[in-house]
Formats: sequence, C-alpha cells, structure tokens
Amino acid sequence: MAMIEVRELHKSYGGRKVVDGVSFEVAEGEIFGILGPNGAGKTTTVECVEGLRTPDSGTVRVAGHDPVADREQVTLLLGAQLQESLLQDKLTVREALELYAACYPRPADWRELADRLGLTERLDIRFAKLSGGQKQRLFIALALIGNPRAVVLDELTTGLDPRARRDTWKLVEEVRDSGVTVLLVSHFMEEAQRLCDRIAVVDRGRITALDTPAGLIGRAAARTVVSFLPSAPLDVRALGALESAVSVEEARDGRITVTGTDDTTSALLSHLARHGVTAHHLRVSDATLDDAFLDLTGTDT
Repeated sequence: MAMIEVRELHKSYGGRKVVDGVSFEVAEGEIFGILGPNGAGKTTTVECVEGLRTPDSGTVRVAGHDPVADREQVTLLLGAQLQESLLQDKLTVREALELYAACYPRPADWRELADRLGLTERLDIRFAKLSGGQKQRLFIALALIGNPRAVVLDELTTGLDPRARRDTWKLVEEVRDSGVTVLLVSHFMEEAQRLCDRIAVVDRGRITALDTPAGLIGRAAARTVVSFLPSAPLDVRALGALESAVSVEEARDGRITVTGTDDTTSALLSHLARHGVTAHHLRVSDATLDDAFLDLTGTDT
C-alpha cells in the first residue's frame, strides 16, 4: 500500500480550476517531489493531502485514511511544514517544542530532535531572534515531533542563503533515512534534482510529467550545453544549422552557448576546426532539471 494516494483530485476557487484531475502515489520511504511554476496548484494539492482543504472531487488517502473524514488518524500519521508558518515572537524554541509535544500521545523526544536539528544551543532563544535557517529547522522539528510516518515540506528552503539551503537538504535526507516518507513541494530545480526519488511536474493544475529526475532530464529537448569563446569571428547563424543543435546564443562578451543533444559537441568542434577557430574556455555540461522543467511547462521557475 502506498503511503499517500491521490486520485483524480479537483479543486476550484470562484469557478477557476486550480487542481484539475491530479493523480499520483507516494511509496513508503520515498522522497516525492511536486514541482511547478507559481500558481500551478502545488500548495492546494498538498493542502488537500494534509486535510486543510476539502477536494471538490477525487480521493486522497494517507496510509489508507481520508484526511478529512479521518482527521484524527491522519494528524497522527502526517507531519507538515506549511508554505508560510509563524510562531509568536516571544515563544522560545524550548517552549514551542514542549507545546507541540504535548499535543501528541506518543511524541518524539523533543530534546533528541533539537539536538539532531542543531537547535540545542538555541532552546532559550525567542522565535523572533532566530535566523531564517534556524526557523526552518524549528518548523521541521515541529513537523516531526509527533513521530509521523510521513511529512509534507512545502517550499522548505525559500528565502534561505545557499549554505542554509544545503544544510537543510542534508536534514531532509536524514529524515528520509530515518524511515519517514517525504512529500516535498519546491520550485528550486537543484533541490528537487538532489533530493527526490521521483517528481511530478504540475502546470495549470495538471501533472504534465511524472518520472525520476534522470528520466525528466532525459526528456529535455537539449541534453548538452556547450559554451566557449571563439579565437576568431564566427558566423553564429551557421552554428544553428549544425546537426542536433537546438539553440545558439551569443553573449555581450563574445561567449557563445550552443545547446543540443549528445552529438552536438563533436559536430561543433569539427565545424570550428574546419574554419580554423579555437574554442577558448570551453565548457561542456549536461542538461539539468531546469532544462526539462522549461520544456515541460513552457515557463521559467
């Protein structure tokens, strides 16, 4: 049995379809990602999973339970870190952990949780004085304090600096390694590519693709990106006619970027050799989840 099952989920606001027939399953012990542009319906979908919103139609199950009809059971099974969360400014980390632990019959040891999440030295610090990364760590602790079998993390690292973001990613991996299923909502492609076992790409309320990160990247129209500084003037338009080339761009500093498939690099270098041009500062990279995302949604993140 899947930990989370969503079947033909529909939700509208004021006649506008926000979620339009979304279906997916999250296996136990999996990190499952939901990606999509702003307004795609990601948060509404997971709020239906959490029981915070009632679907117009379709079914949602968490370990076999309906989040609305079986709210009490699902509350004990599912932890959640919401897209926007706040606590009272004067509440200390210790008080928040003790308060939330008191809401569950068999809570996790909040002291152990605080230590695991690097909050032990901040226990007596008020919420208002915490950094953005420390607040996110606290919200993860509060999502896990009920010993859930699954946890929803919605836009977990928005607003964090690069170091805090990477530290948080490590925490998510540790959460999964402890046996907790993770449903991750994000618009950071690097985050999803690193963390997720599978990803559902949502656009305009529908799932446009569902695959592993590698599988989604393999669908990208351009799977190789080559950039270089030519040693001599070059006809950029001719590069666009190369076999397997998808697009060609020339930056103000003269750097040329060619996107294409696996055959693009050899075709490009052969073309340069024939014209006596050397590629200085040559860089060749594989396509990323960003490339697949743009192909699948036709929009930027």
